[in-house]
Amino acid sequence: MEYSPYFNPEIETMPRQQLEQLQLERLKATVAHAMNSPFYQEKFKELGITPDDIQTLDDVKRLPFTTKEDLREHYPFGLASVPLKDCVRLHSSSGTTGNPTVVLHTQKDLEEWANAVARCLWMVGSRPEDVFQNSAGYGMFTAGLGFQYGAEKVGMLTVPAAAGNTKRQIKFIRDFGTTVLHAIPSYASRIYEVMKEEGCDPRRDTSLRVLCIGAEPHSEEQRQRIEQNLGVKAYNSYGISEMMGPGVAFECPEQNGLHIWEDYFIVEIIDPVTLQPVADGELGELVLTTINREGMPLLRYRTRDLTRILPGKCACGRTHKRLARLQGRSDDMIILKGVNIFPIQIEKILLKFRELSTDYLITLETTGSGDVMTVEVELSQLFTDDYTRLNQLQREITRQLKDEILITPKVKLVPKGTLKTSDEAKAVRVKDLRKLF
Repeated sequence: MEYSPYFNPEIETMPRQQLEQLQLERLKATVAHAMNSPFYQEKFKELGITPDDIQTLDDVKRLPFTTKEDLREHYPFGLASVPLKDCVRLHSSSGTTGNPTVVLHTQKDLEEWANAVARCLWMVGSRPEDVFQNSAGYGMFTAGLGFQYGAEKVGMLTVPAAAGNTKRQIKFIRDFGTTVLHAIPSYASRIYEVMKEEGCDPRRDTSLRVLCIGAEPHSEEQRQRIEQNLGVKAYNSYGISEMMGPGVAFECPEQNGLHIWEDYFIVEIIDPVTLQPVADGELGELVLTTINREGMPLLRYRTRDLTRILPGKCACGRTHKRLARLQGRSDDMIILKGVNIFPIQIEKILLKFRELSTDYLITLETTGSGDVMTVEVELSQLFTDDYTRLNQLQREITRQLKDEILITPKVKLVPKGTLKTSDEAKAVRVKDLRKLF
């Protein structure tokens, strides 16, 4: 059967002028609706503005920022814009200290969320004939139910495998003929490692062709390695639970930036220090305003995620703006000896070496000579106990890391399986022990 490349052609290819008019109409309605929240009533009063002051899209800059701390301070339902009886589900963050962030959804919010995820899955080639397997956790973590309802909206047979039990995941992939898989990048690498142990060749023994990856920053090098190992096309997904979860932005088949659905969000990129907007193409912090949510609209939410808007039109024909691959988070930035470093810079170098696995750990410690960085990285199973070659490899990795991050880390090459990995959570990449001193 011949399908359209667009799940919703009218919206996805809408001319920019028309799309921006739709955004303005929804922004005005959202701001007025947000005034049902005592939190925003107080914010507007402090700034001396009213919903009537929002007359153009540029007026979004007059609105107050909203932060994760605001959600925590007004836990659990302080930002709700509808009565609790009108909400049908909540999701919360997995924070281990203090109050989590809670987001409320009405039935309409859930339907719109499913449509957004379906649009993403369709964009990368998922069709009703496909079998979709979800290896994300179900429950408070939004990637489970978010992808589930989106895949059902597409019409695929869904396999809600949930997180963990990698051998069972592989059995399902083989037995059910899974063609589309969702997994975080570190877990996708884990699946491949177990496949090798089980004697399973993903190209020969499975029907996998599409992989959706997200939830943790990853480099282009890691994506390419996953594609080569599993024999799939891997598409970058961006979601954030405060917005709705997965479905906020997604790569198209061009794999050149993530289309962010502007009928759902107004996008800003700001300098995280000055809070002033930066030009398109410049790196900054992503700020999002929901414009199609009932239960708990958020105005100018500071995601802390670092990215940039890619200028120009996309060859896929979609008119919605594209975000560059996330470079990390403004609150994850490592400052060492006056140098700003992001973990993804280190990953980019490590994954150039086929002798290395995808598992690594950055440890920051304070010694008598000052702060030091140690990078532990697992060797791949391809490597032998050739100590001369190990020393050469260690020196070359150290040299390339110094060229990239401008300081010299200690590099430790450790055997495969040494570093702890998790089947159910995002990979831990940094341990900052300097806080103990």
